[in-house]
Amino acid sequence: MSRVAYFDCFSGISGDMAIGALLDAGLPFDDLRRALGSLALGDAHVHAKKVLRAGLSATKFTVHSPSRAELASAGQAEHGHDPQHHHDHPHSHAEPASARQAQHGHDHQHGHRTLAEIYALIDRSALSPSARDRAKGMFQRLAEAEAAIHQMPVEKVHLHEVGAIDSIIDIVGIAFAMEWLGADRVVCSPLNVGGGMVQSAHGLFPVPAPATVRILGDAPVYSGAIQKELVTPTGALIARTYATTFGPLPSMSIERVGYGAGDRDDPTTPNVLRIIVGEAAEESRTERVTVVECEIDDMNPQIFGVAMEKLYAAGALEVFYVPVQMKKNRPGTLLTVIAPPGGRGAIADVIFRETTTIGLRYYDVDRECLAREIVEVATPLGTVRFKVSRRDGQVVNATPEFDDCAKLAATNNLSVKDVQRIAIKAYTQ
Repeated sequence: MSRVAYFDCFSGISGDMAIGALLDAGLPFDDLRRALGSLALGDAHVHAKKVLRAGLSATKFTVHSPSRAELASAGQAEHGHDPQHHHDHPHSHAEPASARQAQHGHDHQHGHRTLAEIYALIDRSALSPSARDRAKGMFQRLAEAEAAIHQMPVEKVHLHEVGAIDSIIDIVGIAFAMEWLGADRVVCSPLNVGGGMVQSAHGLFPVPAPATVRILGDAPVYSGAIQKELVTPTGALIARTYATTFGPLPSMSIERVGYGAGDRDDPTTPNVLRIIVGEAAEESRTERVTVVECEIDDMNPQIFGVAMEKLYAAGALEVFYVPVQMKKNRPGTLLTVIAPPGGRGAIADVIFRETTTIGLRYYDVDRECLAREIVEVATPLGTVRFKVSRRDGQVVNATPEFDDCAKLAATNNLSVKDVQRIAIKAYTQ
């Protein structure tokens, strides 16, 4: 049984929401704080507290980095001054760091960092080597997105929003937290990206922001009723870095659930990220495939065998021919190829090059396959491999490999069906 984590992004995803959800699911805050303290980010400190979002209890994770004005005020207080000052600045996940800084009047030192500077911070941290590599990989992915958007070399990129202290802490914190979680597989729901416009260090941009769009790539997204930025660049990085698949909640036995809060409290929809963790249930495998097909009525039959071999070589999962009756009452052949979704182009090239068809059609479908494994079974005649198929943990098919049976039949001067019978008896015993 494998451990699976599900990111339920019905209200988007950001770095602080993801860390809050993992804290809510049991991540020890003191362990996280010690790991983050090793970054040596000066006076920055973190908070976690329980809050309500549309009546739902969640954990709010907040990073606070004092501005120069605040540090000066603190120095005045040490000399007898008592300025009115509020130290807890909750950050909305719907705003980039630069917008937060403008809103709160922050003047962060080193707010813009190069990739090399961020790598140096991570290398000096107490994270494990694998967590360091994961964190640096996330920043590399962000830098590449920024470089492509602004048409500049990666080494020249200054990471504004995600180069700020709070976002560095978010990304490094996630690298630590996900290692603590120890999930064998991470699945993410389609992402509610929101809508409208957002203020960034480069100006006013549409939602999702350009960097977010580039990082998300082909991940499934949608825009709901809330027209604000719901997926930040950091949130996009987390989803694309850790999720191996996107889709509905997988079959699992739930062990724990965590809710991470954003700053905004919407009255109708909880502004939270939900993380569901548990043991994956054994299940039949459902996957998306592409079906490519065409009819042929004017080709030398000898070519069909060659075409099939080349289609398999091009990545086809299945190839089969079916006799059909075509227009003008001519007999023909229906060629059907099942391929991975990304393999349609290569399959089409082979069909047009190797057959006489002048057109084809294709469509995507879901196919369900039983979980399969190869089991070696000792028989009185020798070892025979069995293909064993299961559904929900129960064996539904066990078939001896024909080639093994044929070899043993030739060696022992028996019919293949006799060897199959002996092998099946040995398997059942």
